[in-house]
Amino acid sequence: MKSKTPQRLFLTATCLLLAANCTMAQDSLFARKMVDTLTSPYFWGRGYTKDGVHRAADFLAGQFKTYGIKPMDGKSYPQEFSYPVNTFPGKMKVVINDVELKPGVDYIVSPDSKGVAGTGKLEQIDSTHFVDKQNRVVLSLENKLTWSVEGKALDYTLIQMDKKSVKQTPATIQIDIENQLIPDFKTANICAMVKGTSKPDSILVVTAHYDHLGGMGSNTYFPGANDNASGVTQLLSLAKYYGAHPQRYSIAFICFSGEEAGLLGSKYFTDNPLIPLKNIRFLINLDLDGTGIEGITVVNATIYPKEFAALKQINSQGNYLAKVNPRGKAANSDHYYFTEKGVPAFFIYTLGGIKAYHDVFDISKTLPLTEYKDLFKLILRFNSSLMTKQGVIISSAN
Repeated sequence: MKSKTPQRLFLTATCLLLAANCTMAQDSLFARKMVDTLTSPYFWGRGYTKDGVHRAADFLAGQFKTYGIKPMDGKSYPQEFSYPVNTFPGKMKVVINDVELKPGVDYIVSPDSKGVAGTGKLEQIDSTHFVDKQNRVVLSLENKLTWSVEGKALDYTLIQMDKKSVKQTPATIQIDIENQLIPDFKTANICAMVKGTSKPDSILVVTAHYDHLGGMGSNTYFPGANDNASGVTQLLSLAKYYGAHPQRYSIAFICFSGEEAGLLGSKYFTDNPLIPLKNIRFLINLDLDGTGIEGITVVNATIYPKEFAALKQINSQGNYLAKVNPRGKAANSDHYYFTEKGVPAFFIYTLGGIKAYHDVFDISKTLPLTEYKDLFKLILRFNSSLMTKQGVIISSAN
């Protein structure tokens, strides 16, 4: 077979970009619809109560099937695993000075708290901490409420209250909170792949975690629009594209669960890989990708300078994003355990715009998806460059 000339490479890249551009208007509507869907009450924060994360897993598997993308192992999309988690499925009531507080807005319960019911007096310890000794409750005044996930329950209850909700010094508390520690919570990574047309054993991987924090009580949930309905939506857009346009290399997609509990899904996958890790040419992890007015940051940029230089050059050629900022190694998302196993990987997150994070205000309505289309194009072209001979960067039209 004749080697491709620069002109043919240019034509290939141009056709790829034209095909991508033709779907942009449709995909913008798709992106908004997908973020709306993933943040809806039906998925209840894609967490541990009301079957949120399980419903999300089934939904994502259904999307891959719709796009014509096969399970990674050839059998089924889920890669099942489990871990302990402390949940709050039911009662969630806190009254301070005879004023009932609103869950998620006025207060959160520390995720490692035990359940408690009772009435007591609050003793001030310092300027921000108060204690109900009788019921083993601690009240902490905070500048921002940021929730998370824990795999254990302590022998006391910590209530974190927004300082702006305090009208007078806390003196009394009424509390009724239900917790349930699940020692073996079952969940799954959702894994799919489009086989390569000429080099199927060379694999490019796109990942994003689909789990979030779930619900705190029976009436409050954390939608997780930017974190990480945005990354999942970008992954699904790429899956749609590659499902319709198979490439020389295989393109794999992994939607991780357990990220919010400590990168547990990606650790499980790297310890129990469904594809040979040595066959992964490169991995892009997408998390917090719903903004972008100030550009993007690329974790591992200093670890893989050649690929980062290619990414920056492609961005400059296409005039896609305002900035492509380098960052070193960081264990802050699902790329990390792949890097630890020797898999080259970037973690890309967007900058600017909304500040909501791990709170009830991270909603679809205020998520701008500012650079959704440009990030999509950048990833397409970067992946294309990785699949060319010796990783040559293709110069093409925007």
